[in-house]
Order: sequence, then structure tokens, then C-alpha cells
Amino acid sequence: MGSGAYVYPWDVVGDPAAAERIAGLGLDDAVLAAAYHTTRALTPLHPRHRIVVAQHAAAYYPPDPGVWSRRRRLRPATPTWVDGPDSFGTAAAALRTAGLNVQAWVVVAHNTRLGEQFPDVAVRNAYGDVYPWALCIAQDEVREYAVTLVGELGGRDDLDGFELEACGWYGYDHQSAHDKSSGVRLDAFEEYLFSLCFCPACARAYADVGVAADELRAAVRTRLDATFGGTTPPEFDATLAEAVARMRTTVSARFRAEVVAAARPHRTFVHAHPDPLRYGANVGVDLSGPVADGLVLSCWRDVEEADAAITAATNAGHRVAASFLAVGGMGGDIAGLPSRVERARAAGATDLRFYHAGLAAPADLDALRALPLDPA
Repeated sequence: MGSGAYVYPWDVVGDPAAAERIAGLGLDDAVLAAAYHTTRALTPLHPRHRIVVAQHAAAYYPPDPGVWSRRRRLRPATPTWVDGPDSFGTAAAALRTAGLNVQAWVVVAHNTRLGEQFPDVAVRNAYGDVYPWALCIAQDEVREYAVTLVGELGGRDDLDGFELEACGWYGYDHQSAHDKSSGVRLDAFEEYLFSLCFCPACARAYADVGVAADELRAAVRTRLDATFGGTTPPEFDATLAEAVARMRTTVSARFRAEVVAAARPHRTFVHAHPDPLRYGANVGVDLSGPVADGLVLSCWRDVEEADAAITAATNAGHRVAASFLAVGGMGGDIAGLPSRVERARAAGATDLRFYHAGLAAPADLDALRALPLDPA
């Protein structure tokens, strides 16, 4: 059973003690951000700073200008908030010297910078609103960007594998700064409808399954307008919903297969959910087909739901890394971690992941260090 903790390059770069501190947790892997989204992160133990503001999505390695030629609009941006042009490489070297394997943590289709620069490649909802944080994976240009990003990283010799986050559909649900989007509560199916994309590429993909985009748009708006207007929403046509689900599952499986292939020969895990219609950081996957070398399944909240997801995935033949929130200040159940880990193992988990070694307080790290990481 492998175990690892997530870490940002800025947690390690500039802190001579960081790599040994993380290795001292008794883990096998450091899951190190190589391409990551906008964030504001606390660094409670760093000797030089306490807050890092990653102002936009960026690559933490130097992209090769020869790979990202002028004909490509979508290119990874470089960060200004970390030292050196290759903070991933600097951090990876320190972590590997400390005895840890390094998994490259890549956020794939969630990139607000690119969505704002090129709104035509972002998800566009049934009302025509653009979700700049969500690149539309039905578009060839987005697939080319994702494949190139992962393929370029795969050519480096300082990583031992990949973890791919948001490697599929993203949608309406997104934690934004000063968010004011909860005035009307949508149920899960309505949020899914609000996440459907109506860009030209998606219109063609809908047509491939016999759905006219204009008719689908009208049906989605009818259902959502009732909820937004405070009236009882009508039932959504089941045949239409099934066809749309088939399109989404097909497109996401193709996208993921191409990105995972670009990571070869490295072992690759995908952050996932066993419901094929889920979207976001943990993308929905069809457990009946191939996905990657393994799935990372969130065990952050509902224990029963997490156990059921692990069991379903392992019964379908997938290797599973159970991921736990291990930062008390973010709501992590630190006292309950030992029992939750044992439950995940009993449900079939083969690996463990802990979020997040750089954000954690000393007491959180002590709790991780005390965990029995090897099964009895």
C-alpha cells in the first residue's frame, strides 16, 4: 500500500527543513503540484512567508518554447510568486533526496486564466454565460493543450508518476472569491443541467447522439427557470437526459484516455468519482471501462458514501487511493483519521493520500506521523 501527501512547490522552496519534515511523516510519496490553479495558501511553517497568493493558474516548471509554438493559443503561464524558473524541479530534488517518490500533481481542465483569455474554449451554459474556470473538454484545442502539458512533463526525469485533477468536465460548481452564487438552491440534477455546455463543439457532440442543441437548451432553461422563479420545476425528459449522459460520458472518456496516454510510461492516477455524470476536481468516470492505473477517491466528508465508492471501484477492478483531508483548520477530522483509514482499507483501498502537508499545522502533522500507514 502506497501513501502520500500533497504539497506545493512553495512549501519546499526556500525552506531547508521542509523536505525532511515531510519525509518524516513516514509516507512514500510527495504529490507535488506541477500545474495548478489560482489559490491563496497558508504556509504556517515556512521561514520566509506565511501566505502565498497564486494569482492565476500556472506551470511550476519551465515550458519549452519549442513545444508551445506560436500556433498554440492555449499555453501554460509562468508564476511570479515562487523563486526560480523551475520551482517544481527544485522542490522535487529536495523531496527525492529526502527519500520520497514524487508524483506530479496536474490540474488539467480547470484554468481560469485561459478561460478568461479565450472564452470560446470555456464551458458556455444554456443561457450563454461563460464559465471561465472550466475549459470545455469537447474542444480539440483543449484536448491538445492537456495532452501537450502532460506529455511535456512526462519527458522529465525528476518525477515518478502523475496524479491528474479535473481531468474531465468542470461545471457550475466552483469556489470563487467573494462568491454570491447560492441565493437560489439548486438540487444536484439542476446543478448538472446548469453545467451543460452549449459551445459549437458540444453542439456537434449532442448531434452525434441524436440531440438538437437548441431543443436541449430550451428544455434546460425551462427546468431551471422554474426553480429560479420559485415555481415547481417540470420533470426533465428521461430519454433526452440519457442521450446527454451518453455524450458526456463518451467525450470525457476520450479526453481522459488521450491525456493518460500522454503520461506514459509513468503510472497515472486520476482524481475521480464513480458517478459518470459528476464534474469538477473529482471527475465522474464509468467504472465499467478503463480509466487509468488508479483512481483517487475523496473520503473527506461522508464516510458511508466514501466506503461505497471505494468498494464499487475496487469491485470493478480499479486500484484506489483513498484521499483524506488532514488539516484540522479546514474541517479535517484529525481525531477520526485512524478509524477512517482503517475503514477505507476494509472497503478495498490500496493506497492513501493526505491533504495537505504544506497547509497543515504542527498538530496535524503529528497526527499524520502517528498513523499506522502499513496494514496490520
